[in-house]
Amino acid sequence: MTTHAARLLETAGHPRATLAGRGTTANGVAMHSGLSQGPSSGAERPETNGATHQGGAVDGRWFRSVLGHFATGVVAITAIDPDTGEPCGLAANSFTSVSLDPPLVAFCVAHSSTSWPRLRAARTQTINVLAEHQQPVCAALAGRGGDKFAGLDWTVSPGGNPVIEESLAWIDCSIEAEHPAGDHVIVVARVHRLGVHGDGGPLLFFRGDYGRFHT
Repeated sequence: MTTHAARLLETAGHPRATLAGRGTTANGVAMHSGLSQGPSSGAERPETNGATHQGGAVDGRWFRSVLGHFATGVVAITAIDPDTGEPCGLAANSFTSVSLDPPLVAFCVAHSSTSWPRLRAARTQTINVLAEHQQPVCAALAGRGGDKFAGLDWTVSPGGNPVIEESLAWIDCSIEAEHPAGDHVIVVARVHRLGVHGDGGPLLFFRGDYGRFHT
């Protein structure tokens, strides 16, 4: 970072995003770090910071808490359900670029996701990079059942999927490989087309809450 390092703020503008004290799951896609950051005063921290002395097993609550200190962006993964012709989608913060040649990206989806089978059945999927004011979009796509796209404005990507209005960027891709990993599957996708769609800062997820950059 430069000397003018960005500070993470809550969407309300308070210094630094604060811990929400609850987990968030977006259609089976874990929004990591929702639990407490370890014990409050007077409570006992898990032994050796969450790892047991025998076998090295890690306490799940402490795992999520510690990993919550890694700030991530938030994306909406969208497609058109080939069975119904209706838009479908989910929100995730487990998104990353993987390769330049060939162009690959990846994201993680929980095995319990009810939206992923609909997205997976589509010929292509579109990743929308959410802007700092689009927490309501994330909340809508994190729900289960109902019309998640009610009230959401969107256009059609070259691949035929929803590009949510005012999102920062879109990426049309198709599934290249899936790798089971514990309670999630790592989805590797090949990028076909992509573009910048909006301007502004990103929606961030940090220590169980949403925030934005302030320079």
